[in-house]
Amino acid sequence: MQASKPRVIKDFDKLDEHLQEQIKLAYPYGFHDSLIHFYNKEGNRVSALPFETDEKYYMVRMTVAEAKAIVEDDDDFDDDGNLKDDIRDDYENKHADVGYMSDYLGEDEEDDED
Repeated sequence: MQASKPRVIKDFDKLDEHLQEQIKLAYPYGFHDSLIHFYNKEGNRVSALPFETDEKYYMVRMTVAEAKAIVEDDDDFDDDGNLKDDIRDDYENKHADVGYMSDYLGEDEEDDED
């Protein structure tokens, strides 16, 4: 049985560029439809985008409005809010060695036991 991964709650703009690119690959059609909600230790309702690596489980803190603004302001996404094909290809090649990406990209689904 695998030990529990550390959970990290962080803002998107505070993540390093490589992690941001991997998140864009995982959510090529934008972030706002994939947000989840939870209550923080102060009891406030928070929305975040879940993202898991081999080492950590991230909760990327953002509101629906922030999620839409991130995509709108990012040149990696087209006017419809979709990751551009050439950018997607570049990021897939750049991060091809990242094993967990297959879970987000829809490959090897038979390995998913959760």
